[in-house]
Amino acid sequence: MLLLLLHVPLIQCSIFPLDDESGNLIEHTCKKTSHYDLCLSSLQSNPQSSTADVKGLAQIMADILLANATDALNYIEGLIKQAPEPELERSLTYCAELYIPVVKYTLPQAIDALSKGHYKFANYGISDVAKEADTCEKKFSGSIQSPLTDWNNLVQGLSDVAVDIVNILLKG
Repeated sequence: MLLLLLHVPLIQCSIFPLDDESGNLIEHTCKKTSHYDLCLSSLQSNPQSSTADVKGLAQIMADILLANATDALNYIEGLIKQAPEPELERSLTYCAELYIPVVKYTLPQAIDALSKGHYKFANYGISDVAKEADTCEKKFSGSIQSPLTDWNNLVQGLSDVAVDIVNILLKG
């Protein structure tokens, strides 16, 4: 009986650190990003993250970015239909023209490059998304207040996090 009690702690010691390490990859990776909380909440919301390696986390984050950029574009298109002022409609249309290629081409190509291990190309495409969201936001820096600030900030933040994770892959 005493022998069994001595073996239990040894087994627990060898099992828990392994589980701890795999569970902490998300946290460890997110600590290396510029938006820790956004990274953590985004990756923890996806059940595949718990078994993913760093490349998988980058892929998941890029997919989350694409989903949110698509939602932002849909929101913009809805606002265009309801825009009460021509100036607001023009600014929203400008933003839609920035988001359309991001959703249809830039991000899908970056995600494909990421899956093939072409991290520099993926990094370039994903970082472009943050620039487009920023350009959209700046379009409203006049008399019109941006109705897209929350969306643009979210897309920028997700893009920053995805780039940070891809940079981890680039450093090897």
